[in-house]
Amino acid sequence: MDIAPRSDAMDVPAGSELAAPRKPFNLLRWYAWVSLAIILSVAAGLGLISSRFIIDESVERDALLTAQFITSIADAEVRHVSIPNVRTMGELLDPRTDHMALPGVDPDARRKARGEFLDHIAHLPDMLLANIYAPDRTVIWSSNPALIGKLIDADDDLDRAFEYKMRVSASYHNFEQARAEQKFVTPPEQLFIENYIPLFDADGDHVMAMVEIYKEPHDLIVRIEHGLILIWLAITVGAALVYIGLYGIMHRAARLLAVQQKRLINNETYVALGEVSSAVAHSLRNPLASIRSSAELAQAFDEGPAQRNVNDIISQVDRMSQWIRQMLQSLRPLNDEAVAVDLPQALQESLQTYAVPLARGGVSLDLQPLPAVQVLGHPALLRQIFSSLIANALESMEQGGRLRIEVVRQDRSSLILRLSDNGKGMNEAQQRMAFRPFFTTKQGGLGVGLVLVKRIMERFGGTVRLSSSEGHGTRVSLNFRLAKST
Repeated sequence: MDIAPRSDAMDVPAGSELAAPRKPFNLLRWYAWVSLAIILSVAAGLGLISSRFIIDESVERDALLTAQFITSIADAEVRHVSIPNVRTMGELLDPRTDHMALPGVDPDARRKARGEFLDHIAHLPDMLLANIYAPDRTVIWSSNPALIGKLIDADDDLDRAFEYKMRVSASYHNFEQARAEQKFVTPPEQLFIENYIPLFDADGDHVMAMVEIYKEPHDLIVRIEHGLILIWLAITVGAALVYIGLYGIMHRAARLLAVQQKRLINNETYVALGEVSSAVAHSLRNPLASIRSSAELAQAFDEGPAQRNVNDIISQVDRMSQWIRQMLQSLRPLNDEAVAVDLPQALQESLQTYAVPLARGGVSLDLQPLPAVQVLGHPALLRQIFSSLIANALESMEQGGRLRIEVVRQDRSSLILRLSDNGKGMNEAQQRMAFRPFFTTKQGGLGVGLVLVKRIMERFGGTVRLSSSEGHGTRVSLNFRLAKST
């Protein structure tokens, strides 16, 4: 019987390949595009509404002034020829009624008043065309003689003016050849206005004539264009300022969120490392204590050749105990409140601690004068910072060297203290990893010194920067916040 070979590989269904990782959600880019679209939409809407309002109000204002002007001319001409007040210009305009005798109205005076009124109409500024209609929609006079006597029907604006006995106005950008009354002698170049002005009888109840005026007010058009340019310029500048302001706020918020997220991830990492390290440290302390006690007993009762080995055991146990203390200290929460700390005093105390090791290692100290200032921090933690940095500098200068400490910048709110050595330095890869937990370039090092320095500085609102060149030394810059009292 044939036995098929067994395959240990799992059967993977088709199409079950791992999906490509999704790109992280870019809040700033999403907000930038959405806010830009919203602001542009609102700006365009405001611009269109404002532009329409400016045009409509300007046209309406011009139409009102034109109507008032024509009405005033009509009344003035009636008075000038001594026609009784019981008659109006509207009753005198239709030449078809000249054969009808009007009580108290001299025919010559009637023709004179009508002629002067029509002469004023014909010479209105910016006028393209003027028509006068009788109630039956017949053109009884026009600045274009070809229209006189024609019957105009199917004109909604004219019908509305007669029906509602009101002034009607409209604006156009293109004239319509199909409209019988729009027969311009000189075609308009751009925007033109159409006005219907009713002329009533003496009682004001009936429309006796309708004056139609087509105007192309060049001065008004220029003012409208200037107003529109100003409106759109103001809206554009305002929208740009709003967008820049909102984008700036959002950019700052996004940076704060990124910093908070990074800090949260670091805190979670420290918590996890702290739990593991605490468990390991507590498990090691008792065996280390037993080993050290046994070694001390052996040291006390045995003075033979093994004494040197016993001393090595004790020193290595002490070294491991110190590692454990440093690891626990670097991972514990920093809950100390910020107080004003004398910077020169804290630095001097740390330098005194390392005075002998520095001299033994052939390292010369170049301490520049320090200002008498107080920085925000904690005395013990500040000494811990200086001790870690001095120890790192000492270990990087195995053949001796120079440690320089100086203030490179100071203003009203901050101070930058720089510690530089001429030791072996670090390459670019080592610099990028310098502030990672448990990364070290020292043989037997634990890799928590710079981590602790960074955490302490950030805890009290400061920063730390490291720059190094392989074979030329390392510079560490500490940016402290000054206490208000200084």
